[in-house]
Amino acid sequence: MAPGSTPAPVLRATDIHKSFGSRRPVLRGADLTVAPGQLVAVVGENGAGKSTLLKILAGTLPADRGEVTLPGTLGYCPQEPVLNGALTVEQHLRYFAAARRLPDTDRGLELVRLLGYERYTQSPAGDLSGGTRQKLNLTIALLHDPDVLLLDEPYQGFDWETYLRFWDLVEDLRARGKAVVIITHLVFEQERFDLLADLADGRLTPRTPSQEDRHVGV
Repeated sequence: MAPGSTPAPVLRATDIHKSFGSRRPVLRGADLTVAPGQLVAVVGENGAGKSTLLKILAGTLPADRGEVTLPGTLGYCPQEPVLNGALTVEQHLRYFAAARRLPDTDRGLELVRLLGYERYTQSPAGDLSGGTRQKLNLTIALLHDPDVLLLDEPYQGFDWETYLRFWDLVEDLRARGKAVVIITHLVFEQERFDLLADLADGRLTPRTPSQEDRHVGV
């Protein structure tokens, strides 16, 4: 890349529209551009369409109109963990590593250690607490070290220590040029982000966190 040039986006969504049946449109021309190493928050009230937008970005829900461009690899962590209750943590790692054609589960075990739930590797997912299930959900999303990570309220059920470990993990991803998009509605987190994208009336309005936002932190 030439000196002074702008890196190509790792995620771009253009003119995204989505309605459900005869209901009022949920998304009405939402646009979002994410650069390498950028941490973006999609902020909005309940029912604003945040999870709908993230599903469209992840490719699990088709848009009625618009385009999503994602030149690299994607990791997606939905709000509700999609796990097999009969499989252990270790079995989940082996299964998803095979699905991603990874040579081993080393990255998964590293993430298990980073998130502090090593003692549960032989436990079935159905026996885990909600917070530990969410840790496994996040581990699976990161297993293949994706270029873009989409997270829907990823820290629900986390204790304080895990919450801090989560942000340490996010900072490591950013330092390595990975982009992270997080759905959130918590104002006190805004100082952590490079870009806030307010979702209202079906459209996104990007803004840079103000100095006031950056001083209202944990």
